[in-house]
Amino acid sequence: MIKVTALLALAAAAQAHTVAWTKGMYCFGGPDLSTDNANTNTAVAPLYNLAREDWWFQHDRGCDAAPPADGDILELPAGGKFTVELAHNRAQTSLSYDGKYSSAWPDGKDHPEDWAGPGNPPECIQDDGAMHTNNQSTAAGTAFAISYQSDLSKVTMENLAVFTVLEHTPWKREATYEVPRRSPSLPRGWLHLRVALGSEWMWTAEYVAPAQIAKYCDDDITKCVKGAKQMIAFNQQTGNNVQVPDGKTPMYNKAWGWESAFFYLEGAQNDIFA
Repeated sequence: MIKVTALLALAAAAQAHTVAWTKGMYCFGGPDLSTDNANTNTAVAPLYNLAREDWWFQHDRGCDAAPPADGDILELPAGGKFTVELAHNRAQTSLSYDGKYSSAWPDGKDHPEDWAGPGNPPECIQDDGAMHTNNQSTAAGTAFAISYQSDLSKVTMENLAVFTVLEHTPWKREATYEVPRRSPSLPRGWLHLRVALGSEWMWTAEYVAPAQIAKYCDDDITKCVKGAKQMIAFNQQTGNNVQVPDGKTPMYNKAWGWESAFFYLEGAQNDIFA
């Protein structure tokens, strides 16, 4: 059995005040292990203009030293799906106060299904300053990445490969991701969120290939990087890994080459295995 580490990455994470909440994540109750803070948003604070050693696994706020409680896991069924809660604060999820302050949306409030910013074309949504999007179609996408290293100090961008993406997120509170069909079942694990979510699972068979850097390829499909790819690191002092054309924003979508093994499709990245 090989232990692995997993991480959830938010595209343009420097501006996304949202994180995926689930049992098994680092910083679930905040960075202070002596207190379980049901109203914490420590893991949500933007990672922006930081040195690589500070944004990596959210070291700047102590989340890398706040592992999940024993027994807290997130199950990932091979070829199946798993659901997490995207919210600005743990209090706005079903994981605090029995869901009293949660709604269908990340901010715990009610909004129309076609929620959008003012104007035509719409400007940035004003009712929720943490979403940083004009409407659902412009949300940059989120992704989970996986490594075969259970020791966080041994996890690198090269051995941490994105295994599933979900375009047009964050949007609703509940978000469901697809697990690659070729991967063995991941029956148990712990999860840490955003640019620092560590997770430990039991893995049995195929190995993930070394992760490459994603490239913008909307203007030329031949530029798209095939196979395992790294999560996006952007807008930091050091550690950035993508070349971004003028006027573009890195996203977890088709324009940046996120595809299945056979055709462009959001969801499980079935071509990540060596």
